[in-house]
Amino acid sequence: MDLSNVNKLDSIILLGIVNEKLRLECDSLDELVSTYEMDVENVVGKLSHLGFRYDPLTNQFKSSGR
Repeated sequence: MDLSNVNKLDSIILLGIVNEKLRLECDSLDELVSTYEMDVENVVGKLSHLGFRYDPLTNQFKSSGR
């Protein structure tokens, strides 16, 4: 799956894919964006708009409680 253009993906779908990749394949957000040639600002921005933030301790995007 081509994840390099996150703007084409629905935000909820992106959240599911990113968290799955973080859980199963990548040890950090940096590794994920490097492996899949993703723009970290686009990923974080799009998921932040939904109310999610990256938690490095659990290596996943979690609800920021807005």
